[in-house]
Amino acid sequence: MDESLPNRYLFVYFAGEKYEDGENIYMALSEDGLNWHDLNHNHPILYSNLGTKGIRDPFIIKDPKNNNYYILATDLKIHGNNDWYNAQRSGSTSLLVWKSSNIINWSAPKLIPVAPKNFGCVWAPEATYASQTEDFLVYWASKTAVDNYAKQRIYCAHTSDFSHFSSPKIYIDRPFSAIDTTIIKNNNRYFRFTKNEAEKYIIEDQLNSLEAKPTEILSPTLTDNLGVEGPTCYPLIGKKKWLLLVDNYAKGGYYPLETTDLTSGRFNRLPTDAYHMPSRARHGTVLPITQNEFNRLID
Repeated sequence: MDESLPNRYLFVYFAGEKYEDGENIYMALSEDGLNWHDLNHNHPILYSNLGTKGIRDPFIIKDPKNNNYYILATDLKIHGNNDWYNAQRSGSTSLLVWKSSNIINWSAPKLIPVAPKNFGCVWAPEATYASQTEDFLVYWASKTAVDNYAKQRIYCAHTSDFSHFSSPKIYIDRPFSAIDTTIIKNNNRYFRFTKNEAEKYIIEDQLNSLEAKPTEILSPTLTDNLGVEGPTCYPLIGKKKWLLLVDNYAKGGYYPLETTDLTSGRFNRLPTDAYHMPSRARHGTVLPITQNEFNRLID
């Protein structure tokens, strides 16, 4: 076994606003991508004293040029106020960002402004490496004053260092509110999953490049899975299968949908005895890691 190649999995997530310590960053590990065990005894690993002092929707990515890791997250605290109305109209317009060279030791968080003042919020940031421009496309959901905060759209910006960002532009604009976009690349195509906030299910698009015109992949199996958000997609290494985790936020939490073909729109919900999720996982992301990284995190 080549221990320099990814063969294990790291899940980075938050635990939710119903817990006093839930809007912080948690981690879990898996050997097979299906069965997870909590790190740090199910206690938070990263905190924020910046902005709202709350962390939601963390996303982790590795920079292929310098092997640094970055975590992006929503600057939002809902515990104790449950004020979703003002969170979308007068919330933070910055991202929380952490950096690490070894996936163990993380920098203090930085609060990075990415949107102008007429934006009401910046939610659920994720990023994809753009090989053509050798930087990252970062995307998130926002309501803006332009339409009196009528709906959520997905905006995007480019960055090479997660400190300096281009001006945001609209990335996804649907007739309904759209949030929680995640993207996975396979065979030089991009597969984009986004929550239809009106109907509470996941939509899949296919793109030939990150900013190309998308083609929607019609998927009755995705539209049948209602009441979910926070999708994250990753390969089951060596098995020609992919898992799409969806967060059933109202009851039950995350569960996996499996496919052997991302172009097909066919996803199979696995039986509950086929997987074990982390104890309190809410909207997060999964990153394939090496055996060495897995061992360091266990230690």
